[in-house]
Amino acid sequence: MSDEQDTNIPLDELEAPQRAQDDGEIQAPQSAADLEAVFDVPVRISAVLGHSRMHVSDLLKLASGTVLELDRKVGEAIDIYVNDRLVARGEVVLVEDKLGVTMTEIIKTDR
Repeated sequence: MSDEQDTNIPLDELEAPQRAQDDGEIQAPQSAADLEAVFDVPVRISAVLGHSRMHVSDLLKLASGTVLELDRKVGEAIDIYVNDRLVARGEVVLVEDKLGVTMTEIIKTDR
């Protein structure tokens, strides 16, 4: 990437996370076994299709089949959050009669 301000990373350019060795040198994990310590850490994942604002009185009037207008258009990327942090964008897909999400872009944030 030539622009250092660019914060979006296509999935095919994503690098493996790195870890520090005892001597302070950074080394990328060699296999999935190197990440085994974090496999059981629970995280909350949210795929946000869009937002809508309404008064509580209108919310109480909602019924099954009510259509809500969201702030996004059909075909726009959805936001994917992990523990309330935006980490990716993606697309809604249908897999065997179930909805799913395909990540199309990882969002890089500076800490």
